[in-house]
Amino acid sequence: MILVLGSITASAAQFAQALALSQAHVRRARDVPGCLAHAVHIDSENPLRLVFIERWQDQDSIWKHVASPETRAFVKALGACVTEATPTEFFEAQTLSRPPRAR
Repeated sequence: MILVLGSITASAAQFAQALALSQAHVRRARDVPGCLAHAVHIDSENPLRLVFIERWQDQDSIWKHVASPETRAFVKALGACVTEATPTEFFEAQTLSRPPRAR
């Protein structure tokens, strides 16, 4: 499983646009083969910051998504709203079993 984390900070004047673009992108990405989860959240400590959290089945799925014309158009449109962006991070992960409950 691949985890993807990223965030942007939008200008106050462009925040509504950034959020709308991001929500549309998230809804579209959820239908992409290999997408297990895709979400955008507003940072509780900085209301102009959007945080993206994604889970993908494998590397091929995420790379196809990143290279798609829809994702490229989203990134370009979002760029016009952004005042700061963190580099997107990609992690290979596995699900761990839960530890036994303490009695």
